[in-house]
Amino acid sequence: MKSVPRPGGVSPLSPVTVVPELWSEFLPHPWNLVAGGGIAAALLFGFIGLSAFLGIWAERKVSARMQDRLGPTRVGPFGLLQSLADGVKLIAKEDVAPQAADKLLFRAAPYIAFCASFCGFLALPFGSQFVAQNLSVGAFFVLAVLSSEVFGIVLAGYASASKWSLFGGVREAAQVVSYEVPRAMCVVVPVCLAGTLNLNTIGAQQVGWFWNWNLFHDPFTFVAFFVFFITAVASCKRAPFDLAEAESELVAGFHTEYSGIRWSYFFLAEYGSMFAVSGLAALLFLGGWHSGVLPFEPSVEFGFWPGTVLNVAVFVGKCWALVLVMIWMRWSLPRLRIDQVMTTCLKYFLPVSCVLLVGVCLWLLMVPAAVTNVVRYVLSFGCLALLLGVGASLFRSPGAAPAPAGELPGAWARR
Repeated sequence: MKSVPRPGGVSPLSPVTVVPELWSEFLPHPWNLVAGGGIAAALLFGFIGLSAFLGIWAERKVSARMQDRLGPTRVGPFGLLQSLADGVKLIAKEDVAPQAADKLLFRAAPYIAFCASFCGFLALPFGSQFVAQNLSVGAFFVLAVLSSEVFGIVLAGYASASKWSLFGGVREAAQVVSYEVPRAMCVVVPVCLAGTLNLNTIGAQQVGWFWNWNLFHDPFTFVAFFVFFITAVASCKRAPFDLAEAESELVAGFHTEYSGIRWSYFFLAEYGSMFAVSGLAALLFLGGWHSGVLPFEPSVEFGFWPGTVLNVAVFVGKCWALVLVMIWMRWSLPRLRIDQVMTTCLKYFLPVSCVLLVGVCLWLLMVPAAVTNVVRYVLSFGCLALLLGVGASLFRSPGAAPAPAGELPGAWARR
């Protein structure tokens, strides 16, 4: 990871210079740069692996709780090591390919899908001045590389020599390409507010209290966040948009013929993409690494490293909250048909995203700052009151209901 220079100058702790200079004591140029880049890549790969490790465990636990089950309990405390046990099993499992498959494309497809997910993290700032590669077109870069995951999916379906895998790959191509359009238009909405595609700058502009987040700037950005999140869920092949791997129709979809470690790379890519789009949503709409309860930048007031640790914790917490919402949606909503998926995108999300883009531009040009501030406070405190109300309802004890005629009072009272 490397830091990004502050607007007023270059950070004295920037790993852009510190890491290569550190390795310069042992390696000549350009191998010192290669070593610094290798460290950044290793950190990102470890983070994606840990995210997938915890995501799979959370998927099982959340689904179990929603279905009144326990989920993993025996492997490690709270079943935390269940994902590790599954990983060891997949590594030891035989890696086979269909006899009629295109062996080269079949073996390369999982790595193409994972590399697309991995590259999205390169321009994703985890804190102020803490990003692997600071890009002036960071938002565009993240969208572009995450969208290229579809190449791995299509190749997997095409190379498997299975009609079920081919159907899944074609479905994914149609779905992802369609949903990219409204998703990208929703990204342009906060970009218009910030005046830049640099994700680090967009996050830095939302410093301060939570009402400074782009989510609460105006009604158009407020709606754009939800449209972006739903289209991002569809781009990640998550239910109710998981038509590329609809087991009720296509056995297992595009990865039907995969087994062992190559099968696991598809899930690494999926959970990596889930976290990447959640990070993009947090940066564009939810204040990025800012907690919303501190009126200053922590890395400035507390020092670079203590402040960065706090920033990373806040950013990762926001991302994980959105990932848990994706898991919640999967186990709450029924799967749509493919025609319903395409109709939802082309008939509803596409025109809505166009209206949001035009609306935010007109808002910036025509609405006075005083009106914008009033709307900002109304939206922010309204959402805060709603969250507090939902939180309070969770601690409310259910009252005893009278037993209907013919029911046992004791059994009814426990409901």
